[in-house]
Formats: sequence, structure tokens, C-alpha cells
Amino acid sequence: ALLAQTEAPFYEEWWFLLVMALSSLILILLVVFALVLHGQSKKYKNCSTGKTISNVEESVTLDNGGFTALELNSRHLNI
Repeated sequence: ALLAQTEAPFYEEWWFLLVMALSSLILILLVVFALVLHGQSKKYKNCSTGKTISNVEESVTLDNGGFTALELNSRHLNI
């Protein structure tokens, strides 16, 4: 009867507290990872459709057979 009274409950043991702390840490990391992935997929959702053209693409003119002419014409090559 004395031995049963002196033992601490299992939830006060060091190994149980360590297991609970590690399990909580893994759960928190999984939630953060899921939120990051959800945010990334939401961020690029509009870009993957291909229906919208950004302002940068509209400002580029396609001259010289379909190649973009940004600074190529302004360069003077010394031959």
C-alpha cells in the first residue's frame, strides 16, 4: 500500500512530458507548413490560368520577327 502511494502519476513523469512537448512541436510545425503552402497556392492561383497579362508584358513590343526589342537597338557595336 505504501509503494502505490509514493509513485507519481504517469502524466508527471519526465518521459511523458517530453513526449507531449515533442508531439506539440511537431503539430505546430505541421500547421505552420500547411498554412505556408496554402498561402503560396493562393498567391499563384491567378497566374496559372494564363488569361491575364501583366503590365510588364503589355509594355514590351515585339519587333524584328517576334523577338523582344528592349535595349538591343540602342547598342552600337564597333566592328
